[in-house]
Amino acid sequence: MSRFRLVPLLALLVALLSACTVSVSGTAVIGTVEQVGPKGPVPAGLERFYSQPLTWSDCRAYIHDDESRTAFVKRDIRCARLTVPLDYANPGGREITIGVLRRQAAKARLGALVLNPGGPGGSGMSAAVSVATKAKRTELADRFDIVGFDPRGVGASEPRVRCLTGPEMDADRIDPPETTVADAEAENQDFAAKCAERTGVDVLANIGTRDVVRDMDVLRSALGEEKLTYLGYSYGTRIGTAYAEAFPGNVRAMVLDGAVDPLEDPAQQAIGQAQGFEKALADYFAWCAERPACVIKTKDDLRAKIDALETAPLSVGGRRLSASDATTGIAAALYSDDVWPVLSDALAGLAKGSGVTLMLLADLYLGRASDGEYSGSMDALIAVRCVDEPRLTDRAKLAEVATRVAEATKGSFLTDTDPPLPALDPCAFWPAPNTTEPHQPVVTGAPRLLVVSTTGDPATPHQAGVNLAKSLDARLLTYEATQHTAFLQGDECVDSVGIRYLVDLSLPAADMTCEG
Repeated sequence: MSRFRLVPLLALLVALLSACTVSVSGTAVIGTVEQVGPKGPVPAGLERFYSQPLTWSDCRAYIHDDESRTAFVKRDIRCARLTVPLDYANPGGREITIGVLRRQAAKARLGALVLNPGGPGGSGMSAAVSVATKAKRTELADRFDIVGFDPRGVGASEPRVRCLTGPEMDADRIDPPETTVADAEAENQDFAAKCAERTGVDVLANIGTRDVVRDMDVLRSALGEEKLTYLGYSYGTRIGTAYAEAFPGNVRAMVLDGAVDPLEDPAQQAIGQAQGFEKALADYFAWCAERPACVIKTKDDLRAKIDALETAPLSVGGRRLSASDATTGIAAALYSDDVWPVLSDALAGLAKGSGVTLMLLADLYLGRASDGEYSGSMDALIAVRCVDEPRLTDRAKLAEVATRVAEATKGSFLTDTDPPLPALDPCAFWPAPNTTEPHQPVVTGAPRLLVVSTTGDPATPHQAGVNLAKSLDARLLTYEATQHTAFLQGDECVDSVGIRYLVDLSLPAADMTCEG
């Protein structure tokens, strides 16, 4: 299973690389109760959830990690908890809560724009702060409440998925990769057992996209929206697609940016990511060629530096930078060319024997806070994928898949660092069954949607967007650049198309391309 998340990192990297520590104390939880639902269709037996009031209060009470500590101190945002059934098949049973954040429309409110940043495991609440900031002084911020939610099991939502403790995660990061199938499978089985023990099998059984889209429809009603206006990045495009399948008549508009191919299996995704990051690395070195600040200018030189960490990890403030962490930090910086100067500094440090910046990049990506605790985003990623995607338990098929991935990605930076081993992954030992599988989506009755796909996207290849647009009969907007996702990231062409669609429901007459 790929360790690289499908989530835009630029805003997080920029915010946290330059952030000061924010101290929060004595936060008063005094809220404003608002009841504007139910709106739209209400499934039988769920009336009390669809009609529930939301109590909007200071978001500082929802801080749970470094990312939210930076994001949730804005004065123009408010947060609330949405109550939903753990198991929609048993709405009278256990209840859980979903964290929700809102920045209200500046003027002439049209409705709520609900968003998800991807992952799985990314915080939609933190992402909403970033999107609201980027959208300021645009018609999008004027006309829409910007609303982000942390999917069940993630961030401020309760309960959170928990598999490894902070010290266990730190130890896992420095341990050399397993070299035998038996050892790898023992580790993966232990991971699955800890997830079951620390999170609960009932939570793991209801953590997938199937359940997130049900939560999103409850949120739509509680926000007072007859129909949903949605922005999904990366894995968030899978949530959007699944929502349009489950509730096609409840969709007003959707922008799906950085698409996940609905028919793609994990092996195909691993191949696409390895090839995508390889191209992004080549683009980075082309950018470096004429820049004296770039000390490491070729993949061979970088490979030698990473290989040296296998036997001699670098000391970083009482911790050690492993080859795996260095690779993670490099991959994180390849999500956007805006972060390439940070990567250049990180690699210059590596060449001088310092791993400080690479460790910081890896920590940000893996959700490690300054106190040594983790956000749980990586645990949630695995938990969601283990119920969303087909699990591979046939050893003959497993060997065939491992060979296919190895051959398709031979020589790539990521797979050279972490070569595939034909071992059963954690999902093969998962205590909960699949709740969905890759399939051809059917969205009969939904309006035409907008899919945005970037030609040099390392995490979600452009072709995945082409495929999703075809599957949904959606309009495709191609962006020519090297980065993961494009909407509201500074390109006037992409932003104008997306904003016009979300505000006026006006789409280009045909598929189109914006040049970066």
